[in-house]
Amino acid sequence: MPPHYRPANSLLVEDGLELRIPTEEDAEELFFKVDENRQYLREWLPWLDDVTTIEDESTAIRQGTHTENGCMYLILLGGSIVGTVGLNSIDWDNRRFTMGYWLSEHITGEGIVTKCCLRLIDHCFDDLKLHRATIMVAVENTNSRAVPERLGMVLEGISKDREWLYDHFVDAAIYGITAPAWKNLRNQ
Repeated sequence: MPPHYRPANSLLVEDGLELRIPTEEDAEELFFKVDENRQYLREWLPWLDDVTTIEDESTAIRQGTHTENGCMYLILLGGSIVGTVGLNSIDWDNRRFTMGYWLSEHITGEGIVTKCCLRLIDHCFDDLKLHRATIMVAVENTNSRAVPERLGMVLEGISKDREWLYDHFVDAAIYGITAPAWKNLRNQ
């Protein structure tokens, strides 16, 4: 890990759309946004049973929203939390990172997650000098798979039984792109 690494506190995506590292003061709003979308999110996210109170959310923010190996950003639309996008892991030795995201059900399909991922990938390649981005998505989660496909990432393979989702395993589609390929796409 580079000794100077600190995640950017906020990243402007576009006017009215911002990524920001959460603080404990965000725990209540974030918890209620998760809770409001719990049934919808439960189809694909395995961590929902770990966040059942505001205190659980506060603990999660305190313990793991930004470390040398990754960070989570709130997706703020008009100043309100509507989801998160995160660097689930950063492998500094190999200069690669993985990303994940979720968005409130009522605003899906508007390109918000794609724009946020684009901004975060730019940050990782340009500012952090990382070399490879990966997004792993449940094979049957077609809405979520559309994000890396819209970003121009390449489907590199399928990981069998990659994740335990409450009562069954799900396979993951693995999408990747390198910094040079990303810059080529962005310059077209």
